[in-house]
Amino acid sequence: MTTATELPREKLRKRGAEALSDIELLQAVIGSGGKDNDFRQIAKTLNAAINKLGPENLTLGDVKSIKGIGDAKATVIFAALEFWRRRLIKQKAPLIDSPAKVVDHLDHIKNKKQEHFVLLTLNGARRLINSRIVTIGTLVASLVHPREVFSFAIEDRAASIIVAHNHPSGMLDISDADREVTRQLRLAGEIIGIRLDDHIIVAGDEYVSAY
Repeated sequence: MTTATELPREKLRKRGAEALSDIELLQAVIGSGGKDNDFRQIAKTLNAAINKLGPENLTLGDVKSIKGIGDAKATVIFAALEFWRRRLIKQKAPLIDSPAKVVDHLDHIKNKKQEHFVLLTLNGARRLINSRIVTIGTLVASLVHPREVFSFAIEDRAASIIVAHNHPSGMLDISDADREVTRQLRLAGEIIGIRLDDHIIVAGDEYVSAY
């Protein structure tokens, strides 16, 4: 039997992880409390933050803001959470690690008669977070500004982005405007800390990288 004083790590060793509640599992990860906070209270506060923000949205800053969690402990907790997110939560999200896999997500624009500019946001494991159309242009042009692209990337907490657009003309020639958009997004990404991985142009079933 489990005694009232049995600590989560002790309980885990004796009875297995399945015997622990969610809060007790967090207590086992935390290990011990800080000077001003009992580890049980820390676990409750952390669990409340996860429930409120969602495990996919919780940041290292959110963990560090919890009373009683210092830098070292926050790093361990967040690393464990990120490992779990990558192995379990994010496994259903497509891995985008090649131009061909980008094109798999562009069927909806490749034959459009207007130019559509698409943003794909990726996590640190290069799995797709979101795909959205940022702008729709005329028969010959679509204008996009870095602030439009990166406002969505920041909202998604993306580690990197890939952008793409179609050429209604059916030609895959990379224009000076295409190269300039790529340059602006690459530089803006370097400043913000969200990397531009590629810029794909599609025309029918063909594609080319403008990066």
